[in-house]
Amino acid sequence: MADSAPGPDRLTAPPTRPEVVDLLAGLSVAMVLIPQSMAYAELAGLPPHLGLFASALPPILAAFFSSSPYLQTGPVALTSLLTLGALSGMASAGSPEYIGLAALLALVVGVTRLLLGALRLGSVTYLMRDPVVTGFTSAAALLILASQLPKALGVIAPDGRVLSRASWALGHFDQWEATSVAIATITALLVLVGRRVIHRLFPGALVAVAGGVVVSRISDYDGPVVGDFATGLPRLSLDLPWGSTGSLLVGGILIALVGYAEPASIARVFAEVDRQRWSANREFVSQGIANLAAAVSGAFPVGGSFSRSSLNRLAGARTRWSGLVTGVTVLAFLPFADVLEALPQATLGGVVFAAVVGLVRPVALVGMVRRSSADAFVAWVTFAATLALSPRVEQGVLIGILLSLAIGLRTRRSAGHNERPGSSL
Repeated sequence: MADSAPGPDRLTAPPTRPEVVDLLAGLSVAMVLIPQSMAYAELAGLPPHLGLFASALPPILAAFFSSSPYLQTGPVALTSLLTLGALSGMASAGSPEYIGLAALLALVVGVTRLLLGALRLGSVTYLMRDPVVTGFTSAAALLILASQLPKALGVIAPDGRVLSRASWALGHFDQWEATSVAIATITALLVLVGRRVIHRLFPGALVAVAGGVVVSRISDYDGPVVGDFATGLPRLSLDLPWGSTGSLLVGGILIALVGYAEPASIARVFAEVDRQRWSANREFVSQGIANLAAAVSGAFPVGGSFSRSSLNRLAGARTRWSGLVTGVTVLAFLPFADVLEALPQATLGGVVFAAVVGLVRPVALVGMVRRSSADAFVAWVTFAATLALSPRVEQGVLIGILLSLAIGLRTRRSAGHNERPGSSL
């Protein structure tokens, strides 16, 4: 359930030494992860450097426990949106209190996943049935796209809900910053089209970021930029607002379940294609450890990325150590991250747009009406609830899960009643 992705085809004739291809694959993913992580941190209401913190230690530690050779861990769009929803109203976005709550939320997510994996309860993911996932991801993707519109248009929208801010930005076209619109459009095209037209490993996001920084520094660009950027390695600490743990339990458990659906589907699909074994319980453990690492790094909840995992496989990765290479690369970049201070916010908006636009699935939503009225009902209610309850999108997921369970229980009872002797003529 996260970012749009390249196809599953592998590059032909990769080098035979696995350590070489793992190194190249890990580096390729890191070039995409750096700009994505910054954008997803802002989506979660956090400073962009925390996206880099969430991209360093988590993938390194996850590599030691994952069962999939391709799974790439770090910030993902839907988990970032869920983080924003879970913390909404508890503190001002970006404030020290908010940052502490985000780290504590990552801890709750990590402990939940670790316990589910250790207790071999990987089957709990079946609570996230396809209608719930389809309805939620489509609505969440629309909300994410809407949240990036002010950035892409170079305007500063007044405070308010995501859809109202997007509507305001669209309606005040006289305030659009032409350079920002151009930067966001070019960024999205580089990411979406570059791999299809130029090369399957073309680092569109990296090229867009480098180009955005250059344009910002040499021109009179007056649109919003990233600004002051913290550099250096994360300070490991468990100095968290422990008193708020109870308030974050429901949101953390939902993120643990909803966010796990993506890495589980990634590992399962690739394992089936390559005829490899994979373990849902091990992936729960790996993602739990990754979130614990994010918590002690002062970051926010992380998960497995479909787009980056697909890129990892496409680049020829042979073992899970490519994820370790990705994390080490980000870790090495941290002392020099202030080179991105001049990066236009429009670039980050374009990166997010390219990553999530494929998650809007109107065809799937409409198709469910023809296949199953019950599934369609669950999907559309989840879709509407997620939009209506924004930014508390986790409540939309919860409604979808409960509705799905209720319909499933009623169906079983009806089937049991019809099968009893004498129950029908």
